[in-house]
Amino acid sequence: MVESSPPYARIVAELRRRIETGDLAPGDRVPSTREITRHWGVAMATATKVLGVLRQEGLVRAVPGSGTVVETRPGTTAPRPVVPPAASEPALDQARPRVRPAPDAVLTPERIVAVAIAIADAEGLDGLSMRRVAAELGAATMALYRHVVDKDDLVLRMLDAALSEWRPPADAPDGWRPRLEIVGRTLWALFRRHPWLAPVVSMTRPQAVAGGLALFEWTLASFEGCGADHATVMTTYLTLVNYVRGTAVNLEPEAEAEAATGLNPDEWMDTQEAAMRSVLGDGRFPTFERVLSTPYDFDLDALFEFGLQRLLDGLAVVLPS
Repeated sequence: MVESSPPYARIVAELRRRIETGDLAPGDRVPSTREITRHWGVAMATATKVLGVLRQEGLVRAVPGSGTVVETRPGTTAPRPVVPPAASEPALDQARPRVRPAPDAVLTPERIVAVAIAIADAEGLDGLSMRRVAAELGAATMALYRHVVDKDDLVLRMLDAALSEWRPPADAPDGWRPRLEIVGRTLWALFRRHPWLAPVVSMTRPQAVAGGLALFEWTLASFEGCGADHATVMTTYLTLVNYVRGTAVNLEPEAEAEAATGLNPDEWMDTQEAAMRSVLGDGRFPTFERVLSTPYDFDLDALFEFGLQRLLDGLAVVLPS
């Protein structure tokens, strides 16, 4: 395979080689579309095409609740589930060892939560189940219930662990605005890293987890000395979090849509142009038609940053300097 080959073809060739050499054995889960995008630095459409080609070649198949796995050929049996590498290890380019189911003594709530987060990061909450987590850990499903009550309890622990990733900056700036910029961008990066997180966070019924308290504490301290009353401080904090969360809830659905269609937002819009033109054909919406005819580079990160600055501009009107 020469370097000039399309990116999808090079990735297909690598995964095909791993399957043919037994590095990925029958029944093993192959990298998901999100894992492919992260590891090889390609678009979601490219990752979707990779798995589509492998399915067409009969090398892999989709298994509900488990993802895409290597096809089991006649005369072979699927291996036992495997333990994924730790987060600090290279995830996709190393052979994963075959292991026996982990004894209950090896399981810990922290280990269960870490694996659950890895699954949700790669495939969304729809791909998360107690059975799936147990399979990745090489343990019996019932063994997990000795450490977590149920899936709802597991998701709550995942929320706590994800929010606990935040660390205050070593050199905090003075003034509420630069500090709130840090809070907004930190939350955005956190939601980017864990696309499932934003829908889980509740604004109206906040979950009782300690993980977010450090960020909450640091944010509240940003208002010290500015003279704002308690109601203004709380409303400002909630408005900021709700803005970031409200933008971030688009991340997981968009990733799922790209995986399902193989199209990024720009490519999808191109497929809708004819239908949109037909709606505009009678000339009732001349302003929208004029706007539609002008190219616009939609970028969710740029949209977030623009909105963050405008939000802070507005807060400057009500918050003392």
